[in-house]
Amino acid sequence: MTNVGQRPQRRSDALTEAGIVDAAIEILDDGGAGALTFRALAAHLATGAGALYHHVANKGVLLSTAASAAMTEVLAAAGSADPAASIRSVTVGVFDAITARPWLGSQLVAAPWQPAVLQLFDRLGSDVTALGVPEPAQFDAASALVHHVLGVASQYDAGQGLDPAGGGRSGVIASSASPLVRPDGGRYPFLVRIEQQLVDHDDRQQFEAGIEIILTGLGALRRGAATGEDTDRGTGS
Repeated sequence: MTNVGQRPQRRSDALTEAGIVDAAIEILDDGGAGALTFRALAAHLATGAGALYHHVANKGVLLSTAASAAMTEVLAAAGSADPAASIRSVTVGVFDAITARPWLGSQLVAAPWQPAVLQLFDRLGSDVTALGVPEPAQFDAASALVHHVLGVASQYDAGQGLDPAGGGRSGVIASSASPLVRPDGGRYPFLVRIEQQLVDHDDRQQFEAGIEIILTGLGALRRGAATGEDTDRGTGS
């Protein structure tokens, strides 16, 4: 009697790009970008790796498409009829998504003009327009908001390389602030003065504070346009 090894069970339904992207996001959420390979994805979908290439050209395209799907989800859940409230909702929604999905932050900073970033830029630009920011300043205003979000994404991307046993990014800040600043306190007077805030600050609250600062500036631009005042870019109260 001949022993015949059992073959892996194959899927009976047809593959679709949407199904492949959903499966990729599950792998990314569980293990990060390093866990996403076409071999792992094929096993997850109970298919052959070759079949995936009929729908997705390579891992770079797959990551970009997954990020776009994640951004679509965030933008669909965020928003408000009030443009300032919409800006807050969208930006905080992206912040929370990056916090929950570090791979998303890494992908956003890896390719600045990919669809996910364009989606965010277009949505914030539409909100900036609805807010009444003068047209000549709309590009700069939307850029400031997008750059604020991408700055957070880059921090989380860099933070993935920190040792979790040391408390991650917050642990590094807490353990290194004094040794870095105190010996050269004369060179860093501001950092010495706000050292406790540096150690104790909440990232989400600080992010929201940055959005409020930008919105205050946008309000000054809008009021200046309404009154006909010549408001210098980046100033106003």
